[in-house]
Amino acid sequence: MQNYFELFSLEVDFAIDLTGLEQAYQSQIAIFHPDNFVTKSDKEKSIALQNTSLINTAYDTLKSPLLRATYLLELQDINAFDEKDTQMDIDFLMNQIVLREQLESLEVDKDELALDDFIEQVSQKVTQNIEQISQLFELNEFDKIKKIFIGENK
Repeated sequence: MQNYFELFSLEVDFAIDLTGLEQAYQSQIAIFHPDNFVTKSDKEKSIALQNTSLINTAYDTLKSPLLRATYLLELQDINAFDEKDTQMDIDFLMNQIVLREQLESLEVDKDELALDDFIEQVSQKVTQNIEQISQLFELNEFDKIKKIFIGENK
């Protein structure tokens, strides 16, 4: 079976052309559109439905930086969310406590401007993590990427 990148004729890489992904998705999904199978056998309809499901899953996976990174690690036989790996960075845990306290305070205060600031702070952290993950994929530093997942996503 081809991997999701091959399905859309993309290089196996974290940095992908999202416009190219969208175009390849549209092209692939059009092939298996239900209108093309109205007069086909039940078996052919079923296969088309399975292909549509695969194409949609592949597209959703590659479109999302988090899911794309997880999938790339899986291609390297690395489980980013290994339940047996419970080691977390103490700074990460402390940061989570601070964020929860801030969020609870925002809920009590009902301060919309502060909530906007909080959302911006979290968005910036997500952007920083995506940039760091991208750089680490360029260096094939898969273990360091997994550590980011353990610290930031569990």
